[in-house]
Amino acid sequence: MDRDHLSFVGRVEEARAFLTARLPEPPELALVLGTGLGGAADLLSDRLVIPYEEIHHFPRSTVTSHAGNLICGRLAGKRVAALQGRFHFYEGYSTRELTMPVRVLALLGAKTLLVSNAAGGLNPAFDPGTLMLIADHLNFIPDNPLRGPNVEVWGPRFPDLSQAYDQELRHKTLAAADRLGLDRVGEGVYAAISGPSLETPAETRYLRNCGADAVGMSTVPEVIVARHAGMRVLGLSVVANVNNPDNFQPILLEEIIRETEACGERVVRLLAEVLPTF
Repeated sequence: MDRDHLSFVGRVEEARAFLTARLPEPPELALVLGTGLGGAADLLSDRLVIPYEEIHHFPRSTVTSHAGNLICGRLAGKRVAALQGRFHFYEGYSTRELTMPVRVLALLGAKTLLVSNAAGGLNPAFDPGTLMLIADHLNFIPDNPLRGPNVEVWGPRFPDLSQAYDQELRHKTLAAADRLGLDRVGEGVYAAISGPSLETPAETRYLRNCGADAVGMSTVPEVIVARHAGMRVLGLSVVANVNNPDNFQPILLEEIIRETEACGERVVRLLAEVLPTF
């Protein structure tokens, strides 16, 4: 095992030890709250907020729309740890580094991961504001968080991804959306690209032809690590905009954040309804 890999394993274990000492109880459920969705952490009661910079060896978020806190608390009796802000390949992190928080939460005992993001729509049937449950993904990020020596106690060398996104959790979430009368909720395939540059018209057309319904710059590395650790996964994309490659309009990050935040109330209602059933 190479020295860098040994160092990473040590950093993970030190972060786990730090949080074991700080948290009143281990988490059952982990949340990754993406761009514009950090407000969902307000669902938690008895909250303990730990800034990322206080946690040994945690990465630092450089994206202004990501608060950078680990928030632990309870929701309907469940012990929850929420990552308020994530890390991205385009920030300069390897996928192994950027998934470290998910790895640590899995080692602390979390068995289920809900991962959310803001995404660009590729499916012409989608409207801005669509909540897309991720049924499958395409990984175009040129790195894999499991590359290098495998840590057998963390998971298998070749984890199966035939059902990366838990079907039962998706069905529960669709049923919860129906009970709440939420519109623009569906399922689809998420494509992860490296960023930070946004897609060209030709790239948009290519991703559509590959079968992707939405595109973003995150999520897939975290899902790979979660599945490697044996966690159940639910993925949720907020489709902030939908672009037609034959009538392409400029994509502005500020508009993506604004649209995602506008969907925040619907996302919070959905999560409040469904998370207690996990």
